[in-house]
Amino acid sequence: MMWMNVWAVIRREYLQRVRSKWFVAATVGGPLFMVAVTVVPAYFASQGERAERELAIVDGTNVLYERLAPELEESGWTVHEERWHADVMTELRQAATDGVIGGFIMLDELTLETGEAIMYATNRPSTIRQVTMRSSIARAALEYQLEQRGVDADAMLRGGGLRIELLSDEGSDMEDPEFAVAYLGAFFLYMIILIYAVSVMRATLEEKTSRIVEVIISSMKPWHLMLGKILGVGAVGMTQMGIWLTFGILMFATGLPMLIAAQPELASLDGLRDVLPGAGMLALFVGFFLFGFFMYAGMYAAVGAMCNTDEEAQQAQFPLIMLMVVPIVMVMNVIENPMTPLSTGLSLFPPFTPILMWARVAGGGVPGWQIALSFVLMLGAIFAIAWLAGRIYKVGILMAGKRPTLPELWRWVREA
Repeated sequence: MMWMNVWAVIRREYLQRVRSKWFVAATVGGPLFMVAVTVVPAYFASQGERAERELAIVDGTNVLYERLAPELEESGWTVHEERWHADVMTELRQAATDGVIGGFIMLDELTLETGEAIMYATNRPSTIRQVTMRSSIARAALEYQLEQRGVDADAMLRGGGLRIELLSDEGSDMEDPEFAVAYLGAFFLYMIILIYAVSVMRATLEEKTSRIVEVIISSMKPWHLMLGKILGVGAVGMTQMGIWLTFGILMFATGLPMLIAAQPELASLDGLRDVLPGAGMLALFVGFFLFGFFMYAGMYAAVGAMCNTDEEAQQAQFPLIMLMVVPIVMVMNVIENPMTPLSTGLSLFPPFTPILMWARVAGGGVPGWQIALSFVLMLGAIFAIAWLAGRIYKVGILMAGKRPTLPELWRWVREA
């Protein structure tokens, strides 16, 4: 009988939300919006620049073309060399005006000394293309100068190397892509846990203010209703997150190669493949979401049960919002210093664990026993919160009038 009641509430909460226009709009519109603001502009930009990628190079130094051409071709241009003669500029100007080439570059002795060159084009290249071209020309000139002095140009221009030897067995080797994955993942967890936990509060408050709950409670126990609401809203969150993750994986798998093919100067993005979460990390991400959601959903359900209006709920949920904000404030420090006692302690504090432990794990260097311990502590917190929230919910869901004080809440807990 108990599970039939809980299942009825889960089914009602789930279907009511997934059938709403807001759910469909957010689930479908979110990914489409991301595509619209990222992929579409890049695609049209690449289409507009395709005719401008044909470049002619007039090398007055006779030593830079062989070094510069591979750099520019790797960045997406098609280049060919034009030998210097009296009418070369007139001919190339006409070719550029007729659309045969996108422009031409003049290299001379000054380029060898300072890396400066002149590009003639019918349209101004994008900022990224200007930077790419400028660095390629400077690199070619510097490479020549280094070789003239007998220096290993390739090693120097690669920027040398720095090998890290850790003095302890545990630590983090944080690279920029990993930092992005850790930070964005932590922020995403913060958003979805907060959104769906607040949904539990609003669902409770709506039924309480409309007095529908009095009819529902007559056929089931209050904590059955609370459990059904939490599981139903959680299922909605899992559905939406699953759709978003699936769409994101498909878009990344198919869209990134197309984007790089269209704009080769973005080839450095291909390195993100090596640091994006695999199946194990995605499962861990889902685990942090579920445990975090159950912790905060119980607390928000209690807030919804003890309040009578939206204004009261907004004020009463302030301490819970602070519990979510603190880890977001600390996440940068935790990512950069994942093994300090402060980072370890904060990440093992259950309300902070979903966000901060994810940040540490995504950054690398977290011992497996700490991850396991964090889930054990979160599980214990879920049961403790469920016990406390269930007692507040049992009394508060049928109470009307002013919001209870802390002594009254404690009396509810004892009497329930």
